[in-house]
Formats: sequence, structure tokens, C-alpha cells
Amino acid sequence: MVEQQITCLGNIVKNGLLVGGSGLIGGGILHYFKTRAETEFELRAPNSKKLSLRDPDDIRRYILRFRPNFIINCAIAALDSNPLLAYETNYLGTLHLARAALELEIPYIHFSSAAVLPPGENLTEDQRLELTPELPNYPKSKLLAELALAELHRKYGLDYTNIRLAVVYGGHDHKIQGFHRLLFALADQSMPVLFTNRGALHSYSNAKKIPFFVHHVLQHRQEFGGRTWHFVDPLPVLLSQLILTVKSYLELKRPREIYLPYSLAHFGAGIMRWLTRILGRIGIDARMPAELLFMESFYQTQTLSNRRLQASSFVDPKPEATVFTELPHLLEYYLSRWESLNLITPYNRDFFACHRRGEEFVRDPGRVLTSLDEELRQPFLDVDSPPQ
Repeated sequence: MVEQQITCLGNIVKNGLLVGGSGLIGGGILHYFKTRAETEFELRAPNSKKLSLRDPDDIRRYILRFRPNFIINCAIAALDSNPLLAYETNYLGTLHLARAALELEIPYIHFSSAAVLPPGENLTEDQRLELTPELPNYPKSKLLAELALAELHRKYGLDYTNIRLAVVYGGHDHKIQGFHRLLFALADQSMPVLFTNRGALHSYSNAKKIPFFVHHVLQHRQEFGGRTWHFVDPLPVLLSQLILTVKSYLELKRPREIYLPYSLAHFGAGIMRWLTRILGRIGIDARMPAELLFMESFYQTQTLSNRRLQASSFVDPKPEATVFTELPHLLEYYLSRWESLNLITPYNRDFFACHRRGEEFVRDPGRVLTSLDEELRQPFLDVDSPPQ
């Protein structure tokens, strides 16, 4: 049996369990703790073959063997998962991990989603959708998980932190989903018009900042325990503005600045569902993008209040970073990846350097001056060459 705490260079290193370490959020947390907090924490991130959230015996055996000092759960079932998979992964898996944390008397950090919230502006952490049978599988399972954690805390004293994320953006996501599905649709030029309206606002969550928050939460249990926190950028974003900005970066002709009414978009999605069912019956594997399950959200405003977070002791490591400032890096990373996989046609690389220089001028003008010496080493006028 592994000891709960490991002594490393005279320091006590806490041993943690991270579930969902292969995803965008989990991968970022794992990398952060290995490179920035290795003297405080050691994270184990078993894959689904070693620890399946759908198998309570797997969870029991793994936790009894390694005896973690804390548990972080950022695993989710896919948006379009069938009811059983969503129920077992998003709800039962959460419940089993929380029960283990309760019995070991250790902190449990859970990642939830804005999918549990209704439309609206400045939604607080205390607001939720009503739990009804009509809810889609994903929000229903995530909502059940939140309610169960709150109950375990209220009745039995579970030390948990529930972190709600909005639309997550960041690099190194190997799945084309969520925000990155939007980027892919634009890069692939498969979006002819704007599937939203002029006023639809949404909150966004920066994946790079999440590990800093998790680290802080583990260090300040009294402040962050037993509560839900919205981890989102302070300012919401117009979906139409974001789409048109990406279009401008990539110098695309589409989508046209035509706002498709929701009724037409809904009708078109229904036709596509009917076609995929027909193709499936004749043996052709065809699937709708899972995000189309939430097409109504493209036309509705949903912004999350982060007043609770701003009033806390957590300090944003990069307050100037937004989805717009990160776009050049995200586009460069994902376009390179999708081109190497032959998913999209190659793009001109020149615009990446241009946008990086423009971003440096806006965000870090001092760096422009520090690069002056390097530039002066290169001749501006080649006086030895004959005039042209």
C-alpha cells in the first residue's frame, strides 16, 4: 500500500487522484502539477482501463491501493452519449468518487458545466435548471451530480468544491468538440451563414487558468470548500463577433454575415437527423455533431456571474487573456494539427506571424523595445549593394 504522503527533499508531498487526465481540462491540470507544483503534490491520472468510472469496484480497488489525499474529477461522457453512459459516468461515477472522498475525509474537486443553468444574464452559482425527465442526457446527469454533492455536503460533511465552466477554450484538445468544433467548422468553411442572432452572449472559460485555480483551491480548503464556483472570464462574448473575428483572421469568404433564424436552423437540423437515421439503416456510419443538441443555446444569451470568484483570495494569473487574445495561438495550433491529419486544406502561414506581431504591440509594448537590439544587428541598408 502506498503511503498517503511522500517526503520529497524535506517537504511533504500530497498524493492526489485525477480522473479524466487525458482530456483538455485534465491534461492541463496534470501538466501544471508536474511542472509547477511537483514539490507540493503528486498526481496519479489512471486511464479508463485502470480506473473506469462506470465500475465501482475499479474505483474502490484503486483508491484503497493508493490512498489519495484528494480527488479531482474532470471526466465526462460525450455530449451525445446514450442515457446509460451519461448516467453511469457523469452521475454514478461522481457519486462513487465523492463517497470515497467522504470516507477517507479528503477534499473532492468536481468539474461541472453551464449546461445545468437556464438561459439568462449574470447567472449566479445558486441557480440551476429544474430537474425534469425532458432534459437531455448530458445536462440531466451533470445536474444530478451537483445535487448529490450538495446533499452529501449538507448531510454528511463532504469537503467538496464544485467548479462550473462555460464554453472552454484552449490548446491541445485532441477532440473536435465544443468551442473547437466552431473553429473547425469555420476553418473547413462548412458554415455558410451565422447560426446565431446579433445579441446572443456567452461566457467563456480559459483552460490555461484552470490549473492555477485548482492549485489555489487545494491550498485554501476552508474558503473554497462546500461551494460552487463559476470559473469564467469576466466579460461575456457575442457569438457573432467571435465567428466574424475568426473569419477575418483566416481571410474567409464564409460565413456570410446573414443571421439564420432559429426556426430555419431547427428545421434544417431536423432534416439532418432524419438523413443520418436513414443512412444508418443502410449501413453508412453518419453522425450529427453533438453540439447541435444545444443549437437553441446558439440563439440564447447565457452569461455566468463570477462575482464570487472575484471577491475570493484567488488572483487571476493572466487577467488580460481572453478568447480574443488567445485566438492567434489557438488557430495556429489547431490548423496545423488538422492539416497534418488531412482534415482541412492547408492555410497560408504568413498571417500567423503578422497577428503575433500585432498582438505583441497591443499586449506587451515593452517587449517591442527589448527586441530593438536584435533588430539592429541586421543591416537595414545594404550599402555595398548596387542601387536597384
